[in-house]
Amino acid sequence: MCEASVYMEKDGKEELLLDSVDVLEPQEGGKIYLRNLAGEQKTVTARIKRIRLVEHKIILEKVEG
Repeated sequence: MCEASVYMEKDGKEELLLDSVDVLEPQEGGKIYLRNLAGEQKTVTARIKRIRLVEHKIILEKVEG
């Protein structure tokens, strides 16, 4: 499978936002839409900071808006 865990970096630490994410889509206004295999959905105002493909890990950084 090609799903990943998505984390939000906060105060230098990575906090799990959603696991088993299979859809990540940029939206207008600096938002990112996430959906996982279980159908859970989240939309956050953030930017991609780092993607670690081997670790199946996506790190987001909050954007103040």
